[in-house]
Amino acid sequence: MESRGSIPARPPSYEGVWRFTAPAVDVSVPQARHAVRDLLNRQRVPAHDDLVQGLLLIVSELVTNAVKHAALLSPQIGVEVAIGPEWIRVSVEDNHPYRPKALEADDARTGGRGLLLVREIALEAGGACDVEHTASGGKIIWAALPLSPPAYGITSPRPAP
Repeated sequence: MESRGSIPARPPSYEGVWRFTAPAVDVSVPQARHAVRDLLNRQRVPAHDDLVQGLLLIVSELVTNAVKHAALLSPQIGVEVAIGPEWIRVSVEDNHPYRPKALEADDARTGGRGLLLVREIALEAGGACDVEHTASGGKIIWAALPLSPPAYGITSPRPAP
């Protein structure tokens, strides 16, 4: 960041980390999506519409997975949005120990493509996604997207969590 004279530069006003919890029930999916959208609007995050739509789809997929697959061992899920000067990172945490893997496309299946979709959205935007274990034995699934579209042919580094 630049600074003028002895006054240190301030981070953009939209930066920060926000976390909320929700019950692991179906109605939490649209509520989480709306909460993230409202946060981006309230903070005036300089994100283009395609990025916002991709991010909201990622939130929907990650919360849906937690509701469908972890609710028995995790009646509450955590959603975190971290916004930096160049990245938006969204993560969903639950207490279920199973670490899912993105499935390959199978035209005969009608489901099971959520993490594949999350991975593809993140990669197409020049971002990244991963699954990590928590100290309590659960997991955090996260995706990070750059605020600016990537330059063609340049791969982006993994953002710091």
